[in-house]
Amino acid sequence: MGDIASQLQQQVRAAFDAQTPLRLRGGDSKAFYGNHVEGEEVDLRGHSGVVSYEPTELVLSARGGTPLAEIEALLAEHGQQLTFEPPHFAEGATIGGAIASGLAGPLRPWGGAPRDVLLGVKLLDGQGRILNFGGQVMKNVAGYDVSRLMAGAQGTLGALLEVSLKVLPAPPKTRTLVMDLNRQPALKRMRELSRQPVPLSGAAWHDGRLYLRLSGAHASVNAWRERIGGERLAENTTFWQRLRDQQLDFFKQDGTLWRLSLAGNTPRLDCEQQVIVDWAGAQRWMFSDVNAHAIREQAAALGGHAQAFRKAERDADIDTFAPMPPLLLQLHRELKQRFDPQGILNPGRLFQ
Repeated sequence: MGDIASQLQQQVRAAFDAQTPLRLRGGDSKAFYGNHVEGEEVDLRGHSGVVSYEPTELVLSARGGTPLAEIEALLAEHGQQLTFEPPHFAEGATIGGAIASGLAGPLRPWGGAPRDVLLGVKLLDGQGRILNFGGQVMKNVAGYDVSRLMAGAQGTLGALLEVSLKVLPAPPKTRTLVMDLNRQPALKRMRELSRQPVPLSGAAWHDGRLYLRLSGAHASVNAWRERIGGERLAENTTFWQRLRDQQLDFFKQDGTLWRLSLAGNTPRLDCEQQVIVDWAGAQRWMFSDVNAHAIREQAAALGGHAQAFRKAERDADIDTFAPMPPLLLQLHRELKQRFDPQGILNPGRLFQ
């Protein structure tokens, strides 16, 4: 554990001079996500440790290779949390990978995305320059939008040497309710509850059962629990953690796992065969025999998009992400050029 920024900088500078492609890696828990990358490995795990943490200021800064579990444990000691509920997927997940992937767990509709809590970053770009963007308070907007670009960039713009994040108090009470409902009534119920001041922190449907997580003050959780009804799961239920980290039996099937992003009231698509509905209907995990082009066409026709999130071996040639419109692709390429003119950082991870 420590600061190895100089060592990493030397490696990137040498690769820049030699035009050698690099594959950035942290815990490698999300190595499956995105298109395949070939390149010399840059191991960021040694660049770790919490740099500063002010519980009263609700701000934490940590090096990119810091284990996510270590940060969550530290926050829990002070009754605080990362509100985007980052997926781990495997042991060794890092805070840099959590931000770079841009992924969020079941709390996302109510707690926000990684970009929403990102206050600042220290970045090692494709020329070996160490750049600082943003700050450690929300009102310091200098470079703030540049920082947010790093959430979801998957290391294609630079290695996250350090991130500063807004954290929030953890709710004093959490309860999970479950009820037997078919899909359409369950979606309707989720939409109805979302329009009310219900302290929701999770809303998912799977295999004929609606799961609702309530988080907040004791009085509010208790009152809504009685009003909503349903079966109360044990306090130590692992359902949400297993959903977050794709450990439910549903995710162990053969085939490509698709992630559909759609408006919560979107009706079931023809391609949806085996499905888990999350985010109160806005995120759907799916296995389907329908071909990739048809899946993406169906999602796009309804204003959404589809990702081949975790590809089966037979689908290795499918792009993870849907093709971008020409203008948007041009903007992505120009941004890549500014941060990584030789194109050596995670080449092809987002687009070819």
